[in-house]
Amino acid sequence: MFSRYKKPSDAQPVQTPAPTPKADTAAAPTASAANAVARKPVNKKFAETTGSDRDRKRKERLGEIKLELHRELLENLNLAALENAAEAELRTEISAIASEVLEAKNIVLNREDRSQLNKELYDEVTGLGPLEALLQDETVNDILVNGPQQIFVERDGKLEISDITFKDEKHLMRIIDKIVSAVGRRVDESNPYVDARLADGSRFNAMVPPIAVDGSLVSIRKFKKDKLGIDDLVNFGAFTEEMAAFLQAAVSTRLNIIVSGGTGSGKTTTLNALSSFIDDAERILTIEDTAELQLQQTHVGRMESRPPNVEGKGEVSPRDCLKNALRMRPDRIIVGETRGAEVIDMLQAMNTGHDGSMTTIHANSARDGVSRLENMIAMAGIEMPIKAVRSQISSAVNLIVQASRLQDGSRRMTSITEITGMEGDVISMQELFRFQRVGLTPDNKIIGHYTATGVRSHYSERFRLWGFDLPASIYDPTKM
Repeated sequence: MFSRYKKPSDAQPVQTPAPTPKADTAAAPTASAANAVARKPVNKKFAETTGSDRDRKRKERLGEIKLELHRELLENLNLAALENAAEAELRTEISAIASEVLEAKNIVLNREDRSQLNKELYDEVTGLGPLEALLQDETVNDILVNGPQQIFVERDGKLEISDITFKDEKHLMRIIDKIVSAVGRRVDESNPYVDARLADGSRFNAMVPPIAVDGSLVSIRKFKKDKLGIDDLVNFGAFTEEMAAFLQAAVSTRLNIIVSGGTGSGKTTTLNALSSFIDDAERILTIEDTAELQLQQTHVGRMESRPPNVEGKGEVSPRDCLKNALRMRPDRIIVGETRGAEVIDMLQAMNTGHDGSMTTIHANSARDGVSRLENMIAMAGIEMPIKAVRSQISSAVNLIVQASRLQDGSRRMTSITEITGMEGDVISMQELFRFQRVGLTPDNKIIGHYTATGVRSHYSERFRLWGFDLPASIYDPTKM
């Protein structure tokens, strides 16, 4: 077969090694009957993929063939010419070369196996190999790789093991190198961890041996192409219409807001949704480690911090970006996450005419969020009396929105709390709305409802003067 993508080669084909069968997983232990009376039995279930032994052997055989064919493709394809090749043309070319190699090796596959093999070969050559199918799956939110043989995914807030695997550690390392080299980074024994962004905007983090003991660790937080708006979050039960009306008034009247929560609790999603209430005429500057915010306003300037290079030079920290942003005439500054020395510049920006600024922090409650701000200021090496620090925080931050991921995987806005000032040396706060848990269903779903606390907003008069005269009834507790 003649092709402009195929390189002339006289290399002899390498014999396909026989697949090595894997040992069966041992049965999971069960709780003893004696302990079952005093407490609930512990259901120890090891993570294992579904499928029969026949499917497993078929998958192993296809994996061996794919590895050999991929090696052949790298030797035969003119990789420089692939950059301008159309997808359909490239798929046809890969299929033709694969057919030639299979025929030369006397390997016979049925139509289904051949189609699957051609798809996986295309992903190996142009994409991220086994991870490509998970990246294309819209139901997957996170991809977590614990070595070459164990890949977990998160769907609907719950982790489950995938039946997709890498051939071995070398295969996994090749995909990691492919990702980091595309962004001008490298990862090896001397630099065993890396943080990067994929072409679609997904956040990528990897740690390789010897730091990763049982094989390279990879986590990918997928980038949502369609951002969730306020209406979507209300429909999903993340919060209520009354809370949405209050938040619209808070954002529109330029209150400074902090979204607090744990990892994966939906802080960035909440920040995105809140940003939809910002007027289109305002100039917004965003600062992030990895650009994830999807603001829909016209006048948005996006900045992304940069880690140091392999020589330890060239770092641009979030604080550097924030200092520069203050000189760029912003109406609002949105920091993707505040977790270091940039906290003092963020608070000063909120205190010096940049009302309506927003950021996120890691904390388990509103009160913990305030303590975390104090700790970050202390860790930044700024020596200030604790009363002065708290005074700075109380005058800068107006509202703390708490987001949480509950045990059933659902993400909810569990609290909206206002900071009203100082009482002596203590920051005074009042909670306006909360999520009240009632119990669990038999299938471990959270039972609960949102309720106001009965406390009227400290900023009600400000809302009224800005044209948001909220009815007093939204502050009435829900009667169940």
